[in-house]
Amino acid sequence: MKKIIILLLAISSFGMYNAQSKIAHVNSQKLLDTLPSRKAALKQLQDFEGAGMKELQEMEADLQKSYQKYMADQATLSPVMKQYEEERLQKKQYAMQTREQELQQQMQTLSTDLNTPILKRVQKAVDVVAERKKLNYVIDESVTLYFKGGVDLTSEVLIELLKIDAEEFK
Repeated sequence: MKKIIILLLAISSFGMYNAQSKIAHVNSQKLLDTLPSRKAALKQLQDFEGAGMKELQEMEADLQKSYQKYMADQATLSPVMKQYEEERLQKKQYAMQTREQELQQQMQTLSTDLNTPILKRVQKAVDVVAERKKLNYVIDESVTLYFKGGVDLTSEVLIELLKIDAEEFK
């Protein structure tokens, strides 16, 4: 009887050992910072943002110039012309605000369009390495409050990611 109990305990502990999850971690920020396609995407976003800022600054300068002209001529304008100039200034201001919102939406869309394929490649690289290592979980260090020790897959995932990224741009 004693031998049967020991045998059952040995079998159950072996089963629990095999059922334990294998966990590793990766630093996604380091992966993204190293990726050439991510750097190119960030440059494209910065260029778009710079062009949009320049356009808005030009619109604002034109609005300021029109406002200063209106203020200088205000005393000599008839009531009808004052109303016309005020409406014209309001339309310019509204156009500037509308364009700013359009640019923000375009920036958000461009960011999503550029980042989605990059994030898919990162996920694919993590999947490949996790499958190779037979891992159950891979945790991102950059969003984890605490981790100590464990298997750091960042360098292995980075190598795989650079391969995948190079294949995408052949």
